[in-house]
Amino acid sequence: MGQLKSRLSDYWNRIQGTLFPWLEEELPPLTEKLKQLVTILEMIRIEEFLPSYWTGFRGRPEKSRIAIARAFVAKAVYNMPTTTMLIERLHLDISLRRICGWESRCDIPSEALFSRAFAEFTSSELPGKIHESLIKKFYDNEIVGHVITDASAIEAREKPIKKAKKKVVVDVNKPKNLGGRPKKGQEKPKEKTRIEKQASGQMTLSEMLNDLPKECDKGGKTNTKGNLYWWIGYKLHLTVGDHGVPLAGILSSASLHDSQAAIPLAKITAERVINFYDLMDSGYYAPWIIEHSKALGHVPIIEKPADRGEKEEKGNEKLAWKTLNLKPAEMERYEVRTTVERTFSRLKDEFGASFVRVRGAAKVYAHLMFGVVALAADQLIKLVTAV
Repeated sequence: MGQLKSRLSDYWNRIQGTLFPWLEEELPPLTEKLKQLVTILEMIRIEEFLPSYWTGFRGRPEKSRIAIARAFVAKAVYNMPTTTMLIERLHLDISLRRICGWESRCDIPSEALFSRAFAEFTSSELPGKIHESLIKKFYDNEIVGHVITDASAIEAREKPIKKAKKKVVVDVNKPKNLGGRPKKGQEKPKEKTRIEKQASGQMTLSEMLNDLPKECDKGGKTNTKGNLYWWIGYKLHLTVGDHGVPLAGILSSASLHDSQAAIPLAKITAERVINFYDLMDSGYYAPWIIEHSKALGHVPIIEKPADRGEKEEKGNEKLAWKTLNLKPAEMERYEVRTTVERTFSRLKDEFGASFVRVRGAAKVYAHLMFGVVALAADQLIKLVTAV
């Protein structure tokens, strides 16, 4: 934690002592929101991932992709629903326009060009690469105590796919199954589940990710109040550190069970940070996930689902610990898990995850990751600016 705060303090001192005063001389007074945007852009250094101009052999040079990428980060920071609103704001706000990289209104590209640039950012996985670089840079040789895994609903404006019904082909020559116990040697080998395949060690990370369904469909989830609700769209799976910094993310179909993405997400996170404890709710309670966590050298703290008869007993046990003002260390650590819920709330309320206007899993993921990288940078800088 000491090295992390030292790195962040160096960034913050440079931003506060040099960058802000220079901008205030060049631009009208900066609002708090503009300062937040400038800080995030300075931390993620998006210009290091893109050339100033992408030129071809013929025609006019492309508009600066750096400025457009910075504008998409601004869209997430300002929580704007559409690109149209972003372009209108750029035309009206001289400070925002110049921070993104355009001197005058006539330099701002059309909405069609914004759309083409976003498709390029999607195909090159730009937001995900920026996020990975940010986490590795600041968490280099740094230990994260707890990594919390969870998933959240992402509503989309597109039609869900229709799942094809399996056609049953009847073989008339095959003897009918009359029921009962099968004869010796006739037992069919059970097909491995997705989690079993992931935990077998025979799949690479890319194979695991490709195996996850990513089409838009209908999903259901029980909220914190115990009520089941349904939505059409996708599901965003995140791992989050102690301080609410998103460390890694995967997008899947809405219908995918949370536990199906736990192992590949843990593998991605393990490549970026070092941690001791893996915290998950009861939806992730599976022996393969527990064993995989232990294989990584972590301590899994996963709530075991309670049976009907155990619910009252567990409730009484928690009440007893609360009454005595004593809690087991594992219970104390498990309470850190609420951090991931606050992270998802910030992502949806402040960084654009509630406004998905693009279609297709790849573009939805790129849109969400612009918000994730902005949130990660903002949460990091809060470690040294919070009073």
